[in-house]
Amino acid sequence: MTRMPGGNCQMPFDKSAGWDRAGTVIPSLRGSNQSGLRAYNQRLVLSLVYAHGSLAKTDISRMTGLSAQTGSVLMRELEAEDLIVKGEPIRGKVGQPSVPLSINPDGAFFVGLKVGRRSAELILIDFLGQPKATLRKSYPWPTPPLIIDFTLDGLGELLDALPEHLRTRVAGLGIATPFELWNWAEQAGAPRDEMELWRSCDLRAELAAVCDMPVYLQNDATAACAAELVFGKYEGLSDYLYLYIGTFLGGGVVLNGSVYSGRTGNAGALGPLPVTGPEGTSVQLLDRASIMVLERMLRDRGIDPSPLWNNPEDWQGFEDFLEIWIAIVARSLAQAIVSATAVIDFEHAIIDGGLPADVRARIVEATRAEVERYDLRGLELPKILPGTVGNLARALGAASLPLFDKYLIDRNTLLGSS
Repeated sequence: MTRMPGGNCQMPFDKSAGWDRAGTVIPSLRGSNQSGLRAYNQRLVLSLVYAHGSLAKTDISRMTGLSAQTGSVLMRELEAEDLIVKGEPIRGKVGQPSVPLSINPDGAFFVGLKVGRRSAELILIDFLGQPKATLRKSYPWPTPPLIIDFTLDGLGELLDALPEHLRTRVAGLGIATPFELWNWAEQAGAPRDEMELWRSCDLRAELAAVCDMPVYLQNDATAACAAELVFGKYEGLSDYLYLYIGTFLGGGVVLNGSVYSGRTGNAGALGPLPVTGPEGTSVQLLDRASIMVLERMLRDRGIDPSPLWNNPEDWQGFEDFLEIWIAIVARSLAQAIVSATAVIDFEHAIIDGGLPADVRARIVEATRAEVERYDLRGLELPKILPGTVGNLARALGAASLPLFDKYLIDRNTLLGSS
């Protein structure tokens, strides 16, 4: 991906910002033996090794079409930069032993910032996407000064989690944030004048001016979708609808093993999708399938809802309300999944969110049951699965922005698709 330019926080979508499933390899990707394309060849090799886990030099030459000499030079360069490491030789019956090459987890590190309507998270991951340190801050609503202070204070704490000799390998900061935050003041229960501060805030530029690293920005739901694609536990899923239940609801679309973001970056922006509300009225999906709905239920009963975002892995004490809320969420998600499937023949629908794993599992089961109530003639129902990344999805997706920009090849860019 190319680096995003400066501009307003809710900047137009950059079509070059895409992700691929790490385990998906495109046979048609070929290297070049021309010296001017060394950087491309390095990315290509890293992408192949990243996808397969480990590869021998002969495998890389065969997959890329690079000569043995060019391949050897690239291997030495990447090894000298500590981006790849050699494994133990594998001896066959004849010839020289094969030496597998793999990604060095300590070769590079990346920081992700998730800006939410109720909380912010910072995460530091290694080259393979494993979290090394995380920080979290809850608030009633976000403001630019609050987020900037949290980020600057937190970066120092995250870097302290690394040995000193590895701190120079932090390659960038990615930001995952809802776009046009100022439009959601009423729904978030926030003062309009404070949320209006986001309209003139260039968060990427503000942080880039004070951080000694490149800074990137993406929509939070798209970033969560990317995290499931790149770091999730499912293998071989190439076409699916992704739904992320946060304070509001967002989503994403994966086609042919890549995140599809559309003309303006709003593909999969499921929150505004019309669904049936109370008494048959038409409402937006986010007004039915979001944690905001549960929060309002609790407030109406005089119950403090802050544990919902202070401790997203444990919602004990809310059982009387969860059953009602899950039923509302599942009914609306089922309608959204059926509608989306009528447009794109998805193989799967993945439901995740900033909520406990057992609550997510109950939502998935309830949604499966609700989908069966529809007249599905002419449709092939997608398999509905629980997400595997969970609450950290948006922060992980943010951290993957510099990972792809600096080291890996984005298939969308290569194939000229959006």
